Amino acid sequence: QVQLVESGGGLVQAGGSLRLSCAASGLTFSNYAMGWFRQAPGKEREFVAAISWPRGSADYADSVKGRFTISRDNAKNTVYLQMNSLKPEDTAVYYCAARRALVARQYDYWGQGTQVTVSS
Repeated sequence: QVQLVESGGGLVQAGGSLRLSCAASGLTFSNYAMGWFRQAPGKEREFVAAISWPRGSADYADSVKGRFTISRDNAKNTVYLQMNSLKPEDTAVYYCAARRALVARQYDYWGQGTQVTVSS
C-alpha cells in the first residue's frame, strides 16, 4: 500500500520560510518522480514543483521559481519543499504526489495534504 504523508505546514509570516516533507512508504522510492501541488480555497489544484528520477531534475511553477526548492533524499524515502520568501498568496493546502518515473505521465498517488498559511 502506497502512502504519502506530508508534514511541516503551519502558520508563518510573509517573508518567512517553511520546509515541507513528504514521507513515502509502500513503494520503491527511487522508481518515482515526486511532485508538490497546492490548492487554495475556491481555486483549482495547481502544480508547484516536481523532481524527476533518476536524473533528479527539478521543475517549478513560475509563481514559486526562485523562492521554492524541491529536493529528495532517496535513502529516507522523502521529498522536501523548501519554501522561502513566502507570500500570502502561497497560502494553500500542499499535497505531495508520486508517479512512476520514466513510464507514468500522471501522478498516481497523493498525500492528504498539509496546510500552509502565510500571514501579512
